[in-house]
Amino acid sequence: MTGGLMALILASVGLSAVAQMLLKIGVGQIADRGAGVVSVMTSYLLNPYVFGGLALYGLGAMLWLFVLARLPLTAAYPFVGLGFIMTMALGWGLLGESVSLTRIAGTVLIAMGCVLVARSVG
Repeated sequence: MTGGLMALILASVGLSAVAQMLLKIGVGQIADRGAGVVSVMTSYLLNPYVFGGLALYGLGAMLWLFVLARLPLTAAYPFVGLGFIMTMALGWGLLGESVSLTRIAGTVLIAMGCVLVARSVG
């Protein structure tokens, strides 16, 4: 696997992780208790954080398509696991969410699996 392809994978997964954070911030700003589904969904779509999160997801998906055209799915898809690590780090660092030792151990196992997969790709 080339360095450029690895950079695209990391960019795609990173964009998705940042998108998750933006979506979480956006939906947290909307009081949806007792409101109808259409009203809540409209509020979500009009929120700039939610809109930005969806836009980043779209950009990440376009990069992912480029990756999938160049790697076997079985080689590319395990890198999606890095999104768990990035999202946990963003949630902890920027949103102040708590992270347990069990959660950290799980993310380390995911990272080790990604390294093994990366090394197996010619």
